[in-house]
Amino acid sequence: MRTHSGERPYSCEQCKLSFSQKPHLVRHMRTHSGERPYSCEQCKLSFSQKPHLVRHMRTHSGERPYSCEQCKHSFSQKPHLVRHMRTHSGERPYSCEQCKHSFSQKSSLVTHMRTHSGERPYSCEQCKHSFSQKSHVRHMRTHSGERPYSCEQCKLSFSQKPHLVRHMRTHSGERPYSCEQCKLSFSQKPHLVRHMRTHSGERPYSCEQCKHSFSQKPHLVRHMRTHSGERPYSCEQCKHSFSQKPHLVRHMRTHSGERPYSCEQYYLD
Repeated sequence: MRTHSGERPYSCEQCKLSFSQKPHLVRHMRTHSGERPYSCEQCKLSFSQKPHLVRHMRTHSGERPYSCEQCKHSFSQKPHLVRHMRTHSGERPYSCEQCKHSFSQKSSLVTHMRTHSGERPYSCEQCKHSFSQKSHVRHMRTHSGERPYSCEQCKLSFSQKPHLVRHMRTHSGERPYSCEQCKLSFSQKPHLVRHMRTHSGERPYSCEQCKHSFSQKPHLVRHMRTHSGERPYSCEQCKHSFSQKPHLVRHMRTHSGERPYSCEQYYLD
């Protein structure tokens, strides 16, 4: 009846929370005492609530009692199934109040909100970089040199799994990103995005010093050297330096004597 009356006769003496049932108060009190009476017999972990222990035990047994009716996936926790079902329904219940983006997971909204707040709670202990996502573990590999993702077909290894996936397409020839306006397809999504600008004429990279704009960022970087005078490509055999790498390559032939371009008519005659 207390669910109807709203009565909460069991109060916590350490805080202002009150409960309709005594077991709920007992469970709550463990947040103050730190008591964890439910222990896992297979490892040293202990829990304040029995349901938490039951859920944990599935990490040992491999039990996945919650199954998706639309596909073959199964899960050890009901919330994981609920979250998965949104991949079928397209439901995005978590919305950003500052923009129009919505998300299927609350954690994704929390991460997104940092793009507005600028919060970067994850810091690298070896340098000054900080990150909005916990995936800063990936950044740490730039310090350790760790490359845990290896290609089975060649000796190359990578610090990030997406880099391995992208590399594998060089072996398989897979080009999953296709242009809807022409027949070209690409192994990487950024390559498709860049290609689409040949159709749209979009030039999102603009020079702040003049009116020129470019479809690709490297083209803007190269152009900026015409203003700064920067010449990052230097010849090791003489003092000449160049603003573009192709110019250095061309110059190096004056030292090597290489002549890679042949006239077909000269040899035919």
